[in-house]
Amino acid sequence: MKIEVNKIATLTGHRDPIYALDKGITEYLVFSGSGDKVIAQWNLKTFKSEKFASFPNVIYSICHISEKQLLLVGTSDGNVHVLNLENKEKIKILKNHTAQVFNIRYSLETNCIYTAGGDGNFAICSLDTFDLIKIRKLCHEKVRNIDFNYTTSEIAVASADCTIRIFDIKTLQEKKNFVGHKLSSNIVHFSTDGKFLLTGGRDGYLNIWQVGNYKIIKSIPAHEWAIYDIAYSPNSNLFATASRDKTIKIWDSKTFEMLKVINKEKDGGHLNSVNKLIWSTYKNYLISAGDDRAIIIWEINPI
Repeated sequence: MKIEVNKIATLTGHRDPIYALDKGITEYLVFSGSGDKVIAQWNLKTFKSEKFASFPNVIYSICHISEKQLLLVGTSDGNVHVLNLENKEKIKILKNHTAQVFNIRYSLETNCIYTAGGDGNFAICSLDTFDLIKIRKLCHEKVRNIDFNYTTSEIAVASADCTIRIFDIKTLQEKKNFVGHKLSSNIVHFSTDGKFLLTGGRDGYLNIWQVGNYKIIKSIPAHEWAIYDIAYSPNSNLFATASRDKTIKIWDSKTFEMLKVINKEKDGGHLNSVNKLIWSTYKNYLISAGDDRAIIIWEINPI
């Protein structure tokens, strides 16, 4: 497979590094959150933005729950702010962590919200009442990322103690516990078909694990420095990795072959660490954000 990458636009306005992205209220809108303590909403048609909400602390994570018209915002003090998107009012603050909230996910199947904290805690709350259901101290390092596999009813959690933990989605019983990377395990992402678990670490490796026994299939020295995010294309044929080495790489999801390196020199990419990715269904745009305070929109097409 060969692909062509075109840079569509660079969106600027944030005054500090961007750590969070999520899909917006419509297909062509995107939320971003930054060290400047501001949530912005960007229009992929006009490339304009609006200041959506501001917070008292650095924003590390965003979770848009479209089915409930809610936006959850995780900040550096360990709080999760719950916003009603109809009127932009803050209706609740979840105080389940004492350090950065690095990731927020939700499941309609379990009707729960899941958060990963810099305090080493993994917390589960009710999606209806926001009450704490369970909190687990996984390690003394940061808990970084969460993903679901509904095919096997599992949750994967990555943490800075290098460990990947697999939990049963219904009982929360720990099923597997294995070393994912030589340095911090930063990101977990199940393949769309649920057969593989992709992980990225501070060691720069992209590791592919067989779901079930979680034996490693491939260990790829993908980046020169930490991998911070993984995103699949809408048709699942491709996935992208984002790294502190300032590059984005595009991969074939069937062969795990690297197809393209997107960087500053050749493509007008990011000047600093690339922290977050979204692969939008709107025009198949790949959206990246990083420490250079920029959001870049990419068009990825097969040749």
